[in-house]
Amino acid sequence: MADQAMQRLLDIMLQLRDPETGCPWDLKQDYQSILPHTLEEAYEVADAIESGDRQQLRDELGDLLFQVVFYCQLAQEEGAFEFADVANTMADKLLRRHPHVFADATADDSAGALANWEAIKAGERQAKAQYSVLDDIPRALPGLQRAAKLQQRAANVGFDWPVVEQVLHKVDEEVEELHNAFADGDMAHVLEELGDLMFVAVNLSRHLKTSPEQVMRAANEKFELRFRHMEAALQAQDKDLSELDLEAMELAWQQAKQQLHNA
Repeated sequence: MADQAMQRLLDIMLQLRDPETGCPWDLKQDYQSILPHTLEEAYEVADAIESGDRQQLRDELGDLLFQVVFYCQLAQEEGAFEFADVANTMADKLLRRHPHVFADATADDSAGALANWEAIKAGERQAKAQYSVLDDIPRALPGLQRAAKLQQRAANVGFDWPVVEQVLHKVDEEVEELHNAFADGDMAHVLEELGDLMFVAVNLSRHLKTSPEQVMRAANEKFELRFRHMEAALQAQDKDLSELDLEAMELAWQQAKQQLHNA
């Protein structure tokens, strides 16, 4: 059934790109033009996972899969590769990177499996003449996610704080340096120190075994919930948020926080 479903999707994609009878929009696309859609679909998958809606997740995974199929169709038209090549390359990689499942290596727990994975990836990087542990981390990743990957790669060779308390101390240190830079009035220095603070915040998130992107998304959701609650409460009192002074806004904000906390 899976093979038939996949072939059906590939056939539909082929028809959409038919030069004579295909869809004008699909025929106009190239790698660069569909890239923003790919990124958007990936984030929509994340939203579906966080919502817990499995029906939505199924639909969004389909949208993301279509992006892969689209790239493969473009590559097939160029004679570069096709979907089967992508699938087989992934299958070969999984076999190679899981010797504890498909060969004679051992891994007693997830940490052991991850160690195997990273060691094999390191060998693959050397085979590509990539000798830094930081090689092949995509620069196009969102900043927080790339920071976490850079830090994790460095941690894999021992360049890391051993305990979370040291990371917390580093946060305090970076906050103090940011205050000092601001007092000096050097905006370039301020932005540099702000970047250092954000980078160490990612490190703290990593030490707490959580994704900085997920932490940030949760913070965004919390702010949005509180702000909308504050807006609704003020509207019920026939008050316009934009006409309030800062003190009144702060009071309304604290009331919204308390009301949501009590709910």
